[in-house]
Amino acid sequence: MDETLQLWDWREKIANLYCQIRSTSDVSAAWRLWRDTRATMFRDHPQSPIEAPDRKTFNGPSTFAYDPALRLAVSLDMVEPEHTTVATGADGELSMRSFARTSGLEARLGGELTLYWIEGYGGGVFLPFVDATSGTETYGGGRYLLDTIKGADLGVARPGGTLELDFNFAYFPSCAYSSRYVCPLAPSGNRLKGAVKAGERH
Repeated sequence: MDETLQLWDWREKIANLYCQIRSTSDVSAAWRLWRDTRATMFRDHPQSPIEAPDRKTFNGPSTFAYDPALRLAVSLDMVEPEHTTVATGADGELSMRSFARTSGLEARLGGELTLYWIEGYGGGVFLPFVDATSGTETYGGGRYLLDTIKGADLGVARPGGTLELDFNFAYFPSCAYSSRYVCPLAPSGNRLKGAVKAGERH
C-alpha cells in the first residue's frame, strides 16, 4: 500500500477508536479499548512510530493502571489569544494560538493548562502537558491529551464551558519513539507540579 494511503488508514483507525471511546458509557472499558487497540496498531500497522525491526517484539505502549480519580471535570476560561510557532522539521512550522485556560486542576495536579487551536487548513484543538513524571516515568518532552487533527478527541466542551479531561488517555508524541518525527511539545505554561500517574508511561 502507498505510504500516503497507509497514513490515511492510520488516521481513520485512530479517529474511529476515539469515536468508540466517546460513545462508551463504561469509561474503564473505553480505556482498555484504547490501550489494546493502540498496542495492536503499534505492533502491526505500517505507520507505527516503532521502528520496523522492533515491532513484532514490542509489547507496549506501557500504561499506568486506570485511575478514575484522574478523570477531572474543569471549566474553561477563554483567554486573549497568544500565537506560538513551532518548527516541525520537513513539515515546516506549526502555528497555534491559545484560546482557553482550565480552571479546576490546581488543587489536584498543581497547575492549570492552556488549550491551543492549531491554525491552518481545518485547524484543531491541541492540549499537551508536562508533569512531575516527565523525564522519569514518562517521556521528558511531555504527553498529549487532545490532538483533534490527528483524531485524539475525547469530546467537546459542554454548554457553559465545562470539559472532562481524562488523563488516563494521555499519550507520548511519536518523537518519543523515533527520531524520524519532530513533534510540538508542551509550552512552558503547560507544566503541572503534580505527578500525573495515568496514561502512557515508560
